[in-house]
Amino acid sequence: MALNTQPNFQQADKRYFRAFSPGDDFYELLIDTHRDLSDEQSALLNARLILLLANHIGDLDVLREAMHLAREGV
Repeated sequence: MALNTQPNFQQADKRYFRAFSPGDDFYELLIDTHRDLSDEQSALLNARLILLLANHIGDLDVLREAMHLAREGV
């Protein structure tokens, strides 16, 4: 499996009329998840979310590529 870097957000039971809308929905969910948390709690939430999603992906080659790309601009 190759890392997909193209917009790929979707919801099975929802029809979107603008290409960016699913990404906007994801961003809103992410912000709402962090709402009212301290900086420390927010960092812990991010770490847990990363581990949950990495486990879901499961493919170490894909995860390695994602980490490489994420670190490039830092």
